[in-house]
Amino acid sequence: MSMGPLPAASPSLARLVQELHKLPGIGPKSAQRLAYHLIRLPEDEALALADAITSVKRNVIFCQDCQNLTDISPCSICQEPRRNQGQICVVEDPLDVMALERTHCYDGLYHVLHGVISPLNGVTAHDLKLGDLFKRLEAGSVEELVIATNPTLEGEATSMYIRRHLEGRDIRITHLARGLPVGGSLEYSDDQTLRRAFQGRQEL
Repeated sequence: MSMGPLPAASPSLARLVQELHKLPGIGPKSAQRLAYHLIRLPEDEALALADAITSVKRNVIFCQDCQNLTDISPCSICQEPRRNQGQICVVEDPLDVMALERTHCYDGLYHVLHGVISPLNGVTAHDLKLGDLFKRLEAGSVEELVIATNPTLEGEATSMYIRRHLEGRDIRITHLARGLPVGGSLEYSDDQTLRRAFQGRQEL
């Protein structure tokens, strides 16, 4: 959607606003505020931001093993000898790796799919990093595959695809438990969440 002409006589500023407006979640007014903020930044800070963007585009690659974003391949997680080499946790995107790493509750390896199966959006299994995952599993060193896709229809469909593909293989396949969030209230929880909370209940 066109933002209309800017009340400025600077083509450079107009171009910056247009480029910022292309970012997800950035509307026309937010783009203008960001652009004017960048103008007011000291030159060294603005150039540092520009250099960081350039560096990301030039240096960030996919890890040859887990497909996470990295500057080196294999990435630092895959190279860490203290991690459990017999576990692989499958996630949808790199942000999920960061979220799980913050919890310090998992010490295995990862595999990033970079999306989920979504026929309505034209995304098939061949568009994801599933082939790379199955190749890793062929080595026979993985004992457990933890599926950590999001609790959405697309996430569940992707999980089901993986499980069906691995039927008959000597690999333990687990899934993150679904249930009530910490601090949540029963009365505000949906039926599916409550059902999964009961199914995933544990001994005390």
